[in-house]
Amino acid sequence: MEEICKATKNFSRSLKIGEGRFGTVYKGRLKDGTLVAVKRAKKHDRPLVADFQREIQTLALVEHLNIVKFYGHLDHKDEKIVVVEHVPNGNLREHLDYVHGNALDFAVRLDVAIDVAHAVTYLHMYTDHPIIHRDINSSNILLKENLRAKVADFGFARLAANSEWGETYVSTSVKGTLGYVDPEYLRTLQLTEKSDVYSFGVLLVELVTGRCPIELKRGAEERVTVRWVMKKFYDGDAILTLDPRLQRSPANNFIVEKILEVALQCLAPHQRNRPTMKKCAEILWSIRKDFKEFPASDSLSSNA
Repeated sequence: MEEICKATKNFSRSLKIGEGRFGTVYKGRLKDGTLVAVKRAKKHDRPLVADFQREIQTLALVEHLNIVKFYGHLDHKDEKIVVVEHVPNGNLREHLDYVHGNALDFAVRLDVAIDVAHAVTYLHMYTDHPIIHRDINSSNILLKENLRAKVADFGFARLAANSEWGETYVSTSVKGTLGYVDPEYLRTLQLTEKSDVYSFGVLLVELVTGRCPIELKRGAEERVTVRWVMKKFYDGDAILTLDPRLQRSPANNFIVEKILEVALQCLAPHQRNRPTMKKCAEILWSIRKDFKEFPASDSLSSNA
């Protein structure tokens, strides 16, 4: 605890970098100079105890370029603290809201999607036990200074169990973020890797449109972004869903159609009809390759 206090200057307000469901996040510097994010849980909040245990158990199992690095945790009296790497450039939602200045161009958005797909594929396929993140959303995607993405916040993560049919699932109460939760999981309480795939589909829609999944200030037809996008796509008007701060260009027109095709597969009502995250990563990588073949001037963002 003494080391944590030194790292955060006794949890100085000047080092506070975020506030979330778990508690408050502070920027800190360990004695060896390493910059870290110190997540301090709200005290006397019993449901958070389970989230704290889940997060440290999951983070201890994973190591991937596109997942926040875990340095350690502290469970001391009424203090529950998780220490992870500091990712300095805010989260994806902030960038889509232009909190950090210019709009993310489409090449960057596609790279972010690929980074997230790789991270979640790793969780589903390449850990000792499949891990279901259960809270893939734009606020949990952190961006480095070079705008590459890292997946964070494993407080809702669950280890999947193998069924006799070779599938992985877990029966559990519903948790997640409004607008991202798999409707089949809501209905059946059967959580599978395909529940993460649904959330990833919502994230892809968010990257194309720049909109939040739920936009209460908009008219009824546009309030649920995924439904609005689906209608536009099937009406042949996919380009109308493009974030207005991005130019319409041959490159961007192409990528809107292609990304929304993947997104709508991920958003299939039934889990069995959704692609795996590995398949999503492969398709997105192919789209990125094709996108690069357009002249650079075709994919620039506007000066909005």
